Amino acid sequence: MTPSSAHDFDFLHGHWHVSHRRLRERLCGNADWQSFDGSCSAQAILGGGGNVDDNLLHLPAGSYRAATLRTHDPQTGRWSIWWLDGRHPHRLDVPVVGAFEHGVGSFFADDVLDGRAIRVRFRWTDTGTPSPCWEQAFSADGGAHWEANWTMRFRRMATDAGPAR
Repeated sequence: MTPSSAHDFDFLHGHWHVSHRRLRERLCGNADWQSFDGSCSAQAILGGGGNVDDNLLHLPAGSYRAATLRTHDPQTGRWSIWWLDGRHPHRLDVPVVGAFEHGVGSFFADDVLDGRAIRVRFRWTDTGTPSPCWEQAFSADGGAHWEANWTMRFRRMATDAGPAR
């Protein structure tokens, strides 16, 4: 096993087209998926000890921007990941924390959804391919059962122009 490092997210640096797919409602037995496009531009920060990405999401109800901040702790080999939704600019989501193992990044947090405690999981797969994938899942039973509720499939942009404005 290769230990997690500050280079784990180097695959994400650059500019991407993103295909999103998400459940309209979460943890209620809903199977109604919504698909939409977006873009993402990612770069290293903190001298390579972290990265940030700028996202443009084109929801059917309207577009919005969001950012992801990731930092690597060299002492523990673990990453912390925060999400900032541009529609709520005064609130950072609870960080998910984890690492890459056998080519898969798994990151977890305890959070609250509609007043009830949940477990959150982010998972990165296919990071060595031209089309990496991110998945978010929630669990209402401490991680015994997971409901995937959002996926993002990335395709590198042909130009280095950055996300659409």
